[in-house]
Amino acid sequence: MSSTGLADAHRHLGVLPAYPFYGGPAVHPDIGARATIDELIADLDREGTARALVIPNYGVPDVSHTFALNDLVLEAAARDDRVRAGLYVSPLPRDAALTARALALAGEHGVRALKTTFLLGGSVEDAGCLAQLDQIFATAVTHDLTVHVHTSPGAASDIDRVGQLVERYGDEAKIHLVHFGGGMSGHIKLAGGRFFDWIAAGKRVYTDLSWAIGFAPRWLAAEIDSRGLGHDRLLFASDEPWGDQAGEHARMTAAVGDGELARHVFTENFAALYD
Repeated sequence: MSSTGLADAHRHLGVLPAYPFYGGPAVHPDIGARATIDELIADLDREGTARALVIPNYGVPDVSHTFALNDLVLEAAARDDRVRAGLYVSPLPRDAALTARALALAGEHGVRALKTTFLLGGSVEDAGCLAQLDQIFATAVTHDLTVHVHTSPGAASDIDRVGQLVERYGDEAKIHLVHFGGGMSGHIKLAGGRFFDWIAAGKRVYTDLSWAIGFAPRWLAAEIDSRGLGHDRLLFASDEPWGDQAGEHARMTAAVGDGELARHVFTENFAALYD
């Protein structure tokens, strides 16, 4: 496969049941969610996306729906060589059996990542999650997978806690901090030094700027340029259907331009991680 063409390092597949988020009525906010592989492929064709890491859709408390979508993501990777699969796994003890079954699929064709989150409960500091986290990261190291971690559980940035995963596992495991800290405080802590400190210390840390507040993409790009560090750690991600592919692409293009950094962000870093 060519290393040219737009690569999307984080998008979702599958339709979830309506849910009463934040105490409101049951809704489907992810109106662009795709139920089938045909719909996903049509989106890739329309966008001109040459490669994509595809992860099960998630966000409702009944995670059985999301775990069931692991099979659909695997099927997508088997069907279209543009697709790489990210398997959904959970740090919560109550999901241990479902996570064990998902981790057993880590060696399947096309699997390149494991996705975990504290959005639905637990935390890095929760002793009950430690056994699951150890198992997730050990599996990632064994199969040379990248662990994707959502950085804004509860819709609030908590990079101080999620960042502990980088400290704990980042020497051996590749860790992708989804949404670059998930909010104002996360952006400032990471771009202001912490992200670069981790890289300089040898941590295998990566990120994307989906959902990022307006100033963050251009600031991070400027820091990468001035420090001469981090160009190989930033990837483009649409986060469809929770993000907006056209908007995310336009924002990243404005931030990174069309030179060497753009080549890394839009194609080469994806190739290095997933091809």
